[in-house]
Amino acid sequence: MKKEEKTPVAISSDAYFFEKDKSKSILIMGVGNYLMGDEGIGVQVIQEMAKNELPHYIDILDGGTGGFLLLNCFEAYSTVIFIDATMDGKPAGSISLIRPKFASDFPSALSVHDVGLKDMIEAVYLMDKVPDIHLFTVSIEEIVPMTLELNLKVKESIPIIIKDILIHSEELHLKKV
Repeated sequence: MKKEEKTPVAISSDAYFFEKDKSKSILIMGVGNYLMGDEGIGVQVIQEMAKNELPHYIDILDGGTGGFLLLNCFEAYSTVIFIDATMDGKPAGSISLIRPKFASDFPSALSVHDVGLKDMIEAVYLMDKVPDIHLFTVSIEEIVPMTLELNLKVKESIPIIIKDILIHSEELHLKKV
């Protein structure tokens, strides 16, 4: 399933989200700060997914710490899967799937990016059409500023969460067709 590695694209134009009908596609968005170690696991997962051939119905996006800049994708996609870190007391590398209905259902803030993420989610729930939102979290134990290194258990969770995301995405896609 490996293919030639490609760099995830940073989107700076709203037009990307509306260039084709994405209502049947699933957006997988990793969020977090890549420069804060384990806190950037969502972005690291997206970068690893970009190295693989993905099903035609999956789009991936490195959401970084984008906050409100990401709102347009919620208009274009009917299903969005987030990947983010959480400090929930579980062992590092533990993976959970949450079906948040409100911004308050998202895990506790880890860093500045969550202020933007929670505000953005509040705005999403005010939209006329709210996408089906799923959240995969990876448990972390600490935030280490100014490092790209991941805790070994967090790093080892990457292939597992990718497999879980692909299985979950396929199930969601089959419900749409």
